[in-house]
Amino acid sequence: MNKHMQFRMGFLYLALAALCAFPVAAQDAPDVGPHPPQPMKPMESHIGKVTGHAKDAKMNYRRYCAGCHGDQGDGNGENAVWLDPKPRDFTMATFKCRSTVTGTLPTDEDLFDTIGRGLTNSNMPIWNTFSDQQRADFVAYIKTFSPRWEKEKAGDPIKIPAEPPVTIESISHGKALFTKLECWKCHGPQGKGDGPSAATLTDSKDQPIRPYNFAGGGDDSRLKCGSTNSEVYKIFITGVDGTPMPSFADVIQPNDAWDLVHFLRTLQVTRHSKENDVLKAAGGKIPAYVEKQSEAPASQSENKAAGGGN
Repeated sequence: MNKHMQFRMGFLYLALAALCAFPVAAQDAPDVGPHPPQPMKPMESHIGKVTGHAKDAKMNYRRYCAGCHGDQGDGNGENAVWLDPKPRDFTMATFKCRSTVTGTLPTDEDLFDTIGRGLTNSNMPIWNTFSDQQRADFVAYIKTFSPRWEKEKAGDPIKIPAEPPVTIESISHGKALFTKLECWKCHGPQGKGDGPSAATLTDSKDQPIRPYNFAGGGDDSRLKCGSTNSEVYKIFITGVDGTPMPSFADVIQPNDAWDLVHFLRTLQVTRHSKENDVLKAAGGKIPAYVEKQSEAPASQSENKAAGGGN
């Protein structure tokens, strides 16, 4: 081997040795080994005099909730593939049953009530076997899944005015509103959930969703977010976030909402209710609604009298 070749071999050896002496760039190195668990957010809930703590619900959540809602609260539990409708994705912090206006976070009481009440027409059961403390702990734990709870406060609960008397006029006006607001397009003319738009509806995750069938069920039937007239009223004003059901807060007046509640009760044809009693007393037929004519202001009437007409 001549000197020139020896020089080249020696240079190559030195270059390789120098290259091996430098570590691989950090961005090219894999992140190997186990990751330490992330510390749980110290989230709390407050329901009356009960304070819930997220850390105290971890084991119960994994035992009773993770199978559907997932360990990460994303609605992808091992049972989710078999469920319709799909489990709630807590990471989105979008909840159907609230006392707060659309787009805002629910109150702790809202989540607390949902856990104890369950959601009809879904696989979410009534968890009334848990103590108030356990349910409050669950609420705090649910709030750890979305950063919204760290940045936003819950919305202010809406004010529900006193319910006016149930009359055939109220039911008649509610029927007119049901038509005017095009509720029938989803819920169907008889409230059976078979309106012309029903088959096309999807939720916020593009999953098919069915409108509520008011005509189904009997005395034990209830809507998704409750069974009392006040809870039905609340749905109209808050809307059902994550679904096509909007809020009508900017569309109808409080008494109009009550009239709509009264009419919807008559669609529950097998339910014993004040509304169905009133309808029966009226012969079982809802009369056409006649818009009330507003009276002329007193000052205008007085001016006419003073001027002798004209």
